[in-house]
Amino acid sequence: MKICDLTQFYSPVSGGVKRYLHEKIDYIDRHASRYEHVLIVPGAKTKLKANGRSRVYTIRSPLVSRTAQYRALLNLRAVEEILDREQPDVMESADPYQLGWRALKVGRALRVPVVGFYHSHFTEAYVRKSAMLLGKRATHRVMKLSRAYVRKLYNQHAVTVVASDLLGRVLRDWGVHNVRVLSLGVNPEIFRPDGSGTEAIRRSLGVNSGQYLLLYVGRLAKEKNTVTLLRAFKTLQRRRPNEFHLLVIGDGPDRTQLRKLQLRTDNVSWIRYCADPCELAGFYRAADLFVHPGVQETFGLAALECQACGTPVVGIRGSYMDNVICHDQESWALENSADALVDAIEDCSDRKLSVMGRNAARVARSLYSWPRVFDELFCIYRELRSTYRRS
Repeated sequence: MKICDLTQFYSPVSGGVKRYLHEKIDYIDRHASRYEHVLIVPGAKTKLKANGRSRVYTIRSPLVSRTAQYRALLNLRAVEEILDREQPDVMESADPYQLGWRALKVGRALRVPVVGFYHSHFTEAYVRKSAMLLGKRATHRVMKLSRAYVRKLYNQHAVTVVASDLLGRVLRDWGVHNVRVLSLGVNPEIFRPDGSGTEAIRRSLGVNSGQYLLLYVGRLAKEKNTVTLLRAFKTLQRRRPNEFHLLVIGDGPDRTQLRKLQLRTDNVSWIRYCADPCELAGFYRAADLFVHPGVQETFGLAALECQACGTPVVGIRGSYMDNVICHDQESWALENSADALVDAIEDCSDRKLSVMGRNAARVARSLYSWPRVFDELFCIYRELRSTYRRS
């Protein structure tokens, strides 16, 4: 069976979708010898690269974000030509925009099923916040149209995959009737507890003895709620001077706020990106607490990886990632505010973090692994393909 993935959410520097796709490529090489894989993504140049039993087609596309290096794949004719040449048995689209619609069109022409992976809850993360500037009535109207758009697009897919039960219920309430829940995973060979090297990392960051090292990994952007994190840390420095050090790994539009915070204190470190999973795992293990301010996450892959390394997570309750927190959330903030997040960090840091971390690592590694995820996903592929053959 030949599987083809298409997405615009593919950055050379970071991103959960990229991690998911590379883990899928690795799974096919190691565990699925009967499968071929094709990946179509935007890039700086048009090229074809072989990666094990996968072929990665990069189509030259314009930048839409210089920091995250995301690109808009506008050459849809090139996409069609590749699909016509490759003749996949199953297609998976991780795009709710023009590429997603074109994947459906080609899927109908080739008579193959198209799976939609709803990686980003874009209606809440982007549309609602933009519409709020127009007032309450306009926001209601825009959200109604957005939900109709999601319903129309994803009901044309053979299956719509989501990464959490809560998000699955939301889409079903909106009228999407083909939803399947599939959690993402971690690589237990990389993301595991290991104390070696953590002290050296902490020293390199300037973390003093006795300080708590807080960690955030992700984009610095509105949809990630990073301004709330930075405001919370500013308050934390006033309340408990020099007791906490913050390491931020990521880049984005809110970097200006981060730089201002760095000018005020020596207790903030910034790494623009970390593309090497092994290096990232080292930072996860060196931290005492992972702070996740996001309230629109569809899964929270970084939080899961951090727990697999033995570091607990604190954040704001109510996001779609709550079900992947492998320890209790008693200390978590109950509202989306800087003060509430500060209280949560203080409360959590006063607990036995090492015990919480060990328990979380055991649960994360037993329940979430990429082979388990892809075993289930490939069952869906086979089921869909057999159905299409009979029809």
